[in-house]
Amino acid sequence: MSNISTALITLEEKIINRTAIVGVIGLGYVGLPFAVEKAKVGFQVIGIEQNPVRAEKVNRADNYIPDINDDDLKKVVTDGKLQATTNFDQVSEMDVLVICVPTPLSKNLTPDLSYVEIVTQGIAKGLRKGQLITLESTTYPGTTDDVIRPVLEQTGLKQGEDFFLAHSPERVDPGNQRYTTKNTNKIVGASDPNSLAITRLFYEQTIEKVVTVNSAKAAELVKVFENTFRAVNIALVNELTLLCDRMSLNVWEVLDAANTKPFGIMPFYPGPGVGGHCIPIDPHYLEWKAKEFNFETHFIALAGEINRRMPEFVREKTWRILNSLGIAPTKAKVLVIGVAYKKDLGDWRESPAISLINKLLQDGVDIGYHDPYVPEITINGQKLYSVPLTEDTLAIPELVIIITDHSQIDYIHLVQKAQTVLDTRGVTRHLDCAQEKVTLL
Repeated sequence: MSNISTALITLEEKIINRTAIVGVIGLGYVGLPFAVEKAKVGFQVIGIEQNPVRAEKVNRADNYIPDINDDDLKKVVTDGKLQATTNFDQVSEMDVLVICVPTPLSKNLTPDLSYVEIVTQGIAKGLRKGQLITLESTTYPGTTDDVIRPVLEQTGLKQGEDFFLAHSPERVDPGNQRYTTKNTNKIVGASDPNSLAITRLFYEQTIEKVVTVNSAKAAELVKVFENTFRAVNIALVNELTLLCDRMSLNVWEVLDAANTKPFGIMPFYPGPGVGGHCIPIDPHYLEWKAKEFNFETHFIALAGEINRRMPEFVREKTWRILNSLGIAPTKAKVLVIGVAYKKDLGDWRESPAISLINKLLQDGVDIGYHDPYVPEITINGQKLYSVPLTEDTLAIPELVIIITDHSQIDYIHLVQKAQTVLDTRGVTRHLDCAQEKVTLL
């Protein structure tokens, strides 16, 4: 039996017997839920997290990710199945390493793979035969093969023979109570059959259905297409919103009616812009990569342009409302409801609320915000703190702007107590009390 097959068989046995040591690099919205799931079924999991505060919280079983059950985290930490560290010293002890680090954009909308590159170099220093490395971070097609593989093979070890490498894009939907890490179909792609087989086996230990594709590039493209699909359709309804504004039509009425069709349509809704790590960012990864092939993704670029325009449209609509009330922006008091990018979450990465608040501050507006999940934000070095939602905080501002439609907010009470409301999410559109006070996006 060759050394290659021995390494593969040994890793297979460790995975099946749950004796494999699993390293999860990056303990954020993707990494920590994944680490907990693996630890729950018996794997020894070591999380590598550059943020020492987060690492310490994990070791204290202090949960900071809403999608994780507090008791689940406490149990796996107490049982010694999950621990966190801030360094790569234990990489050589790990049998499987899962990379879950950020892949942001630069200021000119080009991919920033610095986190992936740093992590890959850290892994390479401790790389040994018989290890599996998977990348879960969303990226452009070619990252796994063209960025990670060469660094790992500089050690003299070969993919598919000495170590195994694959891409398995995360499909986390923060706040989704129905689809979790365990029951969301998992895509796996690798550029050699040994890597594909062992990666599939690994993910099947905790995920109900694993779907394979024939290359890492295909798996990478699956993910960016999924988020581009959403970005394009959101842009379509956002552009329809701009048109309905010109035509003095209620876009929500149009969409609600269109969505009664039982076939050939899928509900998407407009808003103040897109936020989070996926929709505002991932399509630009595909757009950037396409240029390498002398291909212009006009449709994707236009969608991004429309979505980025929405905070400015909300600003313009704010001006119109204030002008109709005879109030100059520099004299206005405005309360923003919700700064998280998505309802019922505390994540304000890339949130359109931040862009809007920044614009209104530049206009001289006296602005405050309320968000039950985000106690404070920083905009251009200025700290703002969430105010309690009382009768006074609703009644004093000339305008209340609903940006994030958190479920726990009493919108009937909000509309009744506020002077004027701009609703960018359509959450009040069916309220009888909203007829005279509310302007919809």
